[in-house]
Amino acid sequence: MKLARVPGEIVVTHALGSCIGIAAHDPVAKVGGMLHYMLPDAAVSPDKATKNPWMFASTGIPLFFEKLLQSGASKSRLIVKVAGGSQMLDAKGIFAIGQRNHTAMRKLMWQQGILVKSEHVGGTISRTLYLEIGNGRIWLTSSGKEVEL
Repeated sequence: MKLARVPGEIVVTHALGSCIGIAAHDPVAKVGGMLHYMLPDAAVSPDKATKNPWMFASTGIPLFFEKLLQSGASKSRLIVKVAGGSQMLDAKGIFAIGQRNHTAMRKLMWQQGILVKSEHVGGTISRTLYLEIGNGRIWLTSSGKEVEL
């Protein structure tokens, strides 16, 4: 997780496979940030969740938005875009971590009262997600191609 306030600063997270990246930006407060989490529920490893709450949707998402609001963002102005949730290293879909991560994120966003403006999820690709602070541009790259979110 990273928050930023400097216009022009670019926040990036790499290798979003089954993980989910959430980029959020408040265009008025000019504050934004990004969360990259790996698993849907901290209950699978409470010790790890205590050491690194950002690793799980259930602990990372509420804390991420709490930190954004403490930094001056307003829930009503947030522009939120999401990427990741691929089916990686699980060709038969037995564990479906990407899909479970996406479902957990949608549920937590609904509980937080936060709308997702756009998303680029699923498939079997890895993505890199970018957020430019100040202008709020959010985009991703995958397989050498750039996609605006």
